Amino acid sequence: MLRRRSANPCLPTGSTVLSRHERRIEASDHLGLESVLQAALPPRAPAVQPAGGACYAAAMKRLHRPDLYGWSRFDPDRNLDFHSVLWVRDGGNVAIDPLPASDHDRAHAERLGGVATIVVTNSDHVRDAAALARATGARVLGPAGERDAFPLACAGWLADGDTIVPGLTVLALDGSKTPGELALLLEETTLITGDLVRAHEGGRLTVLPDAKLTDPQRARASIARLADLPRIDAVLVGDGWPVFRDGARALGELATSLRARR
Repeated sequence: MLRRRSANPCLPTGSTVLSRHERRIEASDHLGLESVLQAALPPRAPAVQPAGGACYAAAMKRLHRPDLYGWSRFDPDRNLDFHSVLWVRDGGNVAIDPLPASDHDRAHAERLGGVATIVVTNSDHVRDAAALARATGARVLGPAGERDAFPLACAGWLADGDTIVPGLTVLALDGSKTPGELALLLEETTLITGDLVRAHEGGRLTVLPDAKLTDPQRARASIARLADLPRIDAVLVGDGWPVFRDGARALGELATSLRARR
């Protein structure tokens, strides 16, 4: 144990002074290591419970482009963030996989022009789409591959190659946990994904585990197709860490790692 020399003129030169925590540890030598460490640590603050549910909300923020905004909720059970995206554009803003928003964020979205179109990438990302549609009058678009059993009424159904609005193109992904899951390509450089592509650490993409995929081989083929997109800079995942730069590299690394698993 390191001990500091006394600077107190009332003590003999060279005297050793123990801090309060050090004295507490020395007095507890007979205790187990865990008890000693607990005695030395300051009291733990009580856990903060999230208001209104199991997720911690984060306010809407501007992303890597001046016309893109995102808001998130942290899920402590999965230890990752869920994300939503708002594209602010002339002709009506587009919200993608919208989570419940705070009063602050709803007011922010209104100042940005509201919401004209809501895109839901898969049936597990319905989230707060119905409430947002009621509040804004926005049309809701869902994946054509899930039309027969989709849990939300939609004004239209999206298939591979469809253009939602100019600059926003649909890519249908095969083999994920839901049929026809959508990814969205924004002006050739930003890829927005739902469930299949995700990120559990900064700068590196991953994929749903095979046990959750309906067809792992077809899912890998879908990833390879995304990796072939030539101009991807950012990958905005629905779950986990967004990749704001070098998205094509991250997708290529993911496709390579999946080929090595075969």
